[in-house]
Amino acid sequence: MSTPPFLTLPGCARSLRLTTPRGEFAALRADPEGRPIGTALLVPGFTGSKEDFVALLEPLAEAGYRVVAVDQRGQYQSGGPEDPAAYAIGELGADVRALGALLDGAGPLHLLGHSFGGQVVREALLGATGPLPWSSLTLLSTGPAAIDPNEAARTKLLVDALQTMDLESIWQILQQMEEGSGDPARRPSPEVARFLHERWLANVPQALITTGEHLISGPDRVDELAAATPALPKLVLSGVRDYAWPVEEQSRMALRLGAGRVVVDDAGHSPNAEQPARTAAALARFWS
Repeated sequence: MSTPPFLTLPGCARSLRLTTPRGEFAALRADPEGRPIGTALLVPGFTGSKEDFVALLEPLAEAGYRVVAVDQRGQYQSGGPEDPAAYAIGELGADVRALGALLDGAGPLHLLGHSFGGQVVREALLGATGPLPWSSLTLLSTGPAAIDPNEAARTKLLVDALQTMDLESIWQILQQMEEGSGDPARRPSPEVARFLHERWLANVPQALITTGEHLISGPDRVDELAAATPALPKLVLSGVRDYAWPVEEQSRMALRLGAGRVVVDDAGHSPNAEQPARTAAALARFWS
């Protein structure tokens, strides 16, 4: 899961709820000092939330952009029903379109999806029936189809566990596994660790099951996206390593899309959290 480096909102940002015809969504919004030169909608990935983008809010606002990061339905503070159909990729894409319609009208509107969120925003574009409000698309640490086989195997274990175990029991197992691996120096602060626990318990289990199943077996729709949005500027951005989709696979996806390509040094699957200054600079260059 993506781990935010901190949780305190900068002075330019606030928490709010966005009301659309498809329901309410918890969000963080940052505003520049003057009139924004554009608006960006940031969509998080599997097991993530709006807080995954907290370190991008201030630098992007300082670059002149209004930034809105959301919890998808079933994530953290947005909530959602127990119906599995509510979390199908097409439904989540429709949520993004509704959010885009709400934010449209305040200058150029830029769309970004991180990890699984990248496939959701792709679906939002492919499912559109009218003119698109978006001025650009950024796919951040995402891939063309199902995740890497090793990661798919781990995700399947999680999906299977969610069928029979409660979220707290699964969390305790995940923590035991974490204690036996990784660099202790890179472990989150106590405040962030408490947040990660709280966020995990707030997930709708069926949302995790349905979206996890998509990650394991989702189709490749890159060529469809390229054909449907030939004039839309696109960027594929990642770290130098990625456990979910190989970096080389993301580069090939960029070629298929005719997209720009940025690789952020010293970053893995979450450049937004691991190298926010470099990531924000790359986004501001692309959006401008």
